Amino acid sequence: MKENKKHDFESNEEISKRVYQIISDLTHQIENMHPPTFNTKIRGQSNVIFDEKEGLLELGDKQTRRSFLNLGQARKFMQTSLILNRCYEYLQRNKTASIREIYYELKHAIANTKENTFDAQEESNEVIVDVEHSVNSIREKLNLQAEPKGALYGNIVLKDMMHDQNEFNCSNLGRGGWSIMSRIEPEEIKIESVDADFLLVVETSAMYNRLIEERYPKKNKAILISTGGQAARGTRRLIHRLHYEQNLPVVVFTDGDPYGWYIYSVIKRGSMALAAHSKFLCVPEAKYVGMRLKDVDTYGLKEVTEPLKEGDIKRAKEMLAYPWFQSDGWQAELKSALTRKIRIEQQALANKSLEFVAEKYLPEKIDNEDFLS
Repeated sequence: MKENKKHDFESNEEISKRVYQIISDLTHQIENMHPPTFNTKIRGQSNVIFDEKEGLLELGDKQTRRSFLNLGQARKFMQTSLILNRCYEYLQRNKTASIREIYYELKHAIANTKENTFDAQEESNEVIVDVEHSVNSIREKLNLQAEPKGALYGNIVLKDMMHDQNEFNCSNLGRGGWSIMSRIEPEEIKIESVDADFLLVVETSAMYNRLIEERYPKKNKAILISTGGQAARGTRRLIHRLHYEQNLPVVVFTDGDPYGWYIYSVIKRGSMALAAHSKFLCVPEAKYVGMRLKDVDTYGLKEVTEPLKEGDIKRAKEMLAYPWFQSDGWQAELKSALTRKIRIEQQALANKSLEFVAEKYLPEKIDNEDFLS
C-alpha cells in the first residue's frame, strides 16, 4: 500500500479543524491590528513537479500571499473569507453543496455599493481551489461537489451511508449500472464487497454499454467504470479507492489518440490542474491496454482509422516532452501517431464484429499482459 492512503480517511472533524485554524489566524491578525493575509500555493505548470519515485504529479512549494490591504487583492481576499466561512458551516452542519449552489448562496451586492461579491461562478471556483490548497485536501472533503459524471457496473456492493444506509449491488441496477456521485468519500459511500479480479476503466459510454451487453464483466470477473471522456473527480476518486482499498488492478481502455492517452495519464499520474490532489485521485500502478496504433495493423483496421486532428497533433508534441511519457513504449506510440497522422477509436473494433472487443481483443490483450504503462 502507498503511504498516501492514510490521507483517504481524514474525517470531517479533521478538515473542519484545519478550516477553523485558518479562520482563527485571520481573526487573530485583525484583533491585533496586523494586516490580514491568506497564503495558498501557486497553481500552474511552473509549480508542478513529477515525482518519479511515487509516479505522480505533485504541486510544488511555491506560495502566494493574498493581503486584504493590497488594493489589487482585496476583492479576492473578501471572496476567500466568504468561501472559508461557508465551508466551515457546511462541515459543522453536515451539509453538502454543489459548487454552483455555494456561488449563488454567497453572491450578493455589497452594502452601500454596486459591487457584487461574485460576478461569475468562475470566480468562486478559483477561490475554492485556493481553499483546497490551503487546507491540503480536496473540495469533496470540504462538503462541496460538482456535477457527477461516470458509471459503475459489476459485482460490487456499495452502502449509501447518507441515505438510510441503503445497500445495493451495481450489477442489479440495470444495464446502465450506477451513476457515480461527485462525492464518493468513505463516510458517504462504503464499499461493502467486491467480487472481481480487476477494474477496467473505459473512456466512452458506448463501449461501456457494449461490454455490458456482451456480458464481459461476468465472463471475465471485472468491474467496469465508464469515464464518459476525461474522468471527473468523483470517478477518479472511486478508481483510487477501489485500487487502494480493494487491491483491484486498474486497466485503462481508451481511444487510440493523444486525447485518449492523456485520459489514461490523468488516471495514472494525475493532472497539472489538480497536481495538489494526486494523492487522493490517481493510481500510479494503472496499466494501459489500448487502443494502440499497432492494433490497426494487427487486427486489419486500416480502413476504419480517422485523420489525426490538429488539436491531437499539438497535444502529442506536448506529451512527447512530459517526463511521465519518457518510456520507450510511449515515445514510440506518440511518434507513430505524428508520423502516420491517424487515430483509431474504440468503436472501430466493431468493424470485425460487435462481439470482437469482448470476446477477442480485451481477453487476449489482458491475458497476455499486452500493456503500456
